[in-house]
Amino acid sequence: MLKQYLKLMRVHHYIKNLLVFAALICSGELFHSNLFLSCLIGFFAFCFISSVVYILNDLRDVEKDRNHPIKCRRPIASGTIAPWQAWITAAVLLVVASALLIILGSWKAGALLALYLVLNMGYSFGLKDVPLIDITILTAGFLIRVLFGATLAGIQVSNWLYLTVMTLAMYFSLGKRRNEHRKLKDSDTRKVLKAYPIGFLDKSMWMCLGLANVFYALWCIDSQTIAAYHTDRLAFTVPIVLLITLKYSMNLEGESDGDPVEVLLHDWILLGLCLLLGVVLLTVLYL
Repeated sequence: MLKQYLKLMRVHHYIKNLLVFAALICSGELFHSNLFLSCLIGFFAFCFISSVVYILNDLRDVEKDRNHPIKCRRPIASGTIAPWQAWITAAVLLVVASALLIILGSWKAGALLALYLVLNMGYSFGLKDVPLIDITILTAGFLIRVLFGATLAGIQVSNWLYLTVMTLAMYFSLGKRRNEHRKLKDSDTRKVLKAYPIGFLDKSMWMCLGLANVFYALWCIDSQTIAAYHTDRLAFTVPIVLLITLKYSMNLEGESDGDPVEVLLHDWILLGLCLLLGVVLLTVLYL
């Protein structure tokens, strides 16, 4: 039964919440114990709130999910967890997340987490059926994670990094819609797909991906970045980022449903490249 509750909470999607540490890592202050602890507590708070969002979405879409080839296996749709049990789980997670925010004592971080919750509730209760608004909300989720972590650590996010995250998140969101379009175009489980021409999704994806790689490269070679870290070797990470985005794009051309977490966790080469990027980035920034 525990496995079903973990599935309900979408624990494997917590990997996206590692973006909470992005600003801290890129600031060169990762090993500052107090800042790391704040971000760690914030990470768990964000994880629990994101689980609340997933549970509310599943409760809202239970009938549609039962007609979906993959989502029909979700705990609520399959009947392994009753709706009242899901409501109690969501309430407990919300209370725990609120308690963690009180411990952190940052109203700005609390406001960002509340914004994330409100946006995603709006998404679940109708905005996901509005073209472009749905993609904007998905993109905002990634940005809020980064800004949330930066707020907890008291760090200002570089404009280049902000633009990198925004365009890369938009690419992920468009890619998700693109592959859903290929598999569910005539299905009622995702009505918004009928508003997106496949050509529009393709062109928009590649535009955002190109911009994301350019923005990341500009962050690496920016004079302020070099001055802050006393090194110009961040440029060595650019080829790795290019390889990661190329491998991800290759996966999207396959049978993937386009979900970023599913794409990452089902490709050991892609995971290895991401770990390599992490090692090189930490080596350049801290050694």
